[in-house]
Amino acid sequence: MPKITLSPRTIGVLVPIVSAVFGLLVGAIVMMISGYDPIAGYGALWEGMVGTPRAFGETLRTMIPLVLAGLSVAFAFRTGLFNIGVEGQLLVGWFASVWAGYALHLPSVLHIPLSILGAAIAGGIWGFIPGFLKGKFKVNEVIVTIMLNYVALYLTYDFIKRFLDAGNEKSYDIQETASLASTVLSNITGGSRLHWGIVVALIMAVLMWFLIDRTALGYELKAVGFNTYASQYAGMKVSRNIVLSMSIAGAFAGIGGAMEGLGTFQNMTAMSSFTGIGFDGIAVALLGGNNAFGILLAALLFGGLKSAAPQMNFTANVPSELINVIIAFIIFFVASSYVLRWLLSRLSKEGK
Repeated sequence: MPKITLSPRTIGVLVPIVSAVFGLLVGAIVMMISGYDPIAGYGALWEGMVGTPRAFGETLRTMIPLVLAGLSVAFAFRTGLFNIGVEGQLLVGWFASVWAGYALHLPSVLHIPLSILGAAIAGGIWGFIPGFLKGKFKVNEVIVTIMLNYVALYLTYDFIKRFLDAGNEKSYDIQETASLASTVLSNITGGSRLHWGIVVALIMAVLMWFLIDRTALGYELKAVGFNTYASQYAGMKVSRNIVLSMSIAGAFAGIGGAMEGLGTFQNMTAMSSFTGIGFDGIAVALLGGNNAFGILLAALLFGGLKSAAPQMNFTANVPSELINVIIAFIIFFVASSYVLRWLLSRLSKEGK
């Protein structure tokens, strides 16, 4: 029987798809072992993801910050760095956008871009710190970014309490001129909270692809990530590129925070724990293969799982926490991509 020919590129595309399928299959097994009906559970999950216009709108709304968080992780990874500080960068970006959205009095055509820019700058500064320490002093960026997550969490909490406290642990609402909320998108999707941030997320995905794959700067950043010594020998400024890479990654995460502040909530809560978006961004980047367009699809899946989890609980009486189990297994299978690639290569005529 002739074998199916699978190119390395095709295998690279199939790995995340197979990982997601295996994750869902293991989730079904866990449901059965726990005494729940997997058919009813996944039926309710599908209904909560795309069953109604409102459900689909909420899936897209949940997807938006996940796209930006995934782009942040992927950009750093494509340049040889591990950005575990997306959560902190997102929080400072969220705060900066809400502050600009509340304090500035401008027409929408200026107010929205400036608020998003403020978030990008704040996130970029938060990424600059570990980038500078890595580039100049060889300090491990993983340790620094993890520590900066906690600094950002408590710093934004303190700043909200000091300067923007509107009571009930929330900041003042942003001005209407800074809002990304859309009556049009809400009406189309049955009253969901979908906002114009979906357009921003798509633009940022295209920007990341163009920057990393179609520019000389992107080539330099990737070259430094592949081999710092060879890059330095070729005349590239290694330290500068490391700092720049982490700063750009932080800017993506900061914009992700702005999508929450200017779009979904119109304010910011004084948080005592992390949102989880930044950490989910790591899983999104892994499942998306660190590719901008793959990240869009991975964020759509994760956004649907996150937004539909309560529906699975209410309709099928399956605990919504099971979604985290499914996501964990998807990540596990992505992390085991070597085994999946080997299995898929056995189907190919080129497989050994």
